[in-house]
Amino acid sequence: MITIIFYILAAITLASGLLTVLSKNPVHSAIYMIVCFFSIAGHFLMLNAQFLSVIHIIVYTGAIMILLLFTLMLMNLNEQHEPVKKVASRIAATVSACLMVVLLLGAFLKATPTIEAYKAAEIDFQSVKVIGDVILNEYLVPFEFTSVLLIAAMIGAVLVSKRENKA
Repeated sequence: MITIIFYILAAITLASGLLTVLSKNPVHSAIYMIVCFFSIAGHFLMLNAQFLSVIHIIVYTGAIMILLLFTLMLMNLNEQHEPVKKVASRIAATVSACLMVVLLLGAFLKATPTIEAYKAAEIDFQSVKVIGDVILNEYLVPFEFTSVLLIAAMIGAVLVSKRENKA
């Protein structure tokens, strides 16, 4: 039964992820992304990570997608208003995407699972106290980098949506 649920959630995740990328309408793409986020939260529930599942639904599906939908509707994206991208920006985007793939591939290859150490510790890793201790002790620097990245994204969103004055 669990295997069937996993395959159903995996199919929903893959299908909605593909539809997110391939959809021509940005609002439809955002809705497909919401479906993808809900199915990922289902995967977290199957892994017995209830805290992570609830946080995923609250943060990603709730806050970020609502913000994205409002931004898409505010900007009123149409192809006729979209300027043609320069070749240099396309090359820079391709190079940065390739570097990100290489970086993620290196991280996946160097990662080692530590599941056996967690089973031997006999600690409830679903506890909010344990999660807070791990984030604020072992992963403080990536946590702070994430906050700086989110602030930069907010500033970028404000600058993109800011209208130019034609004087």
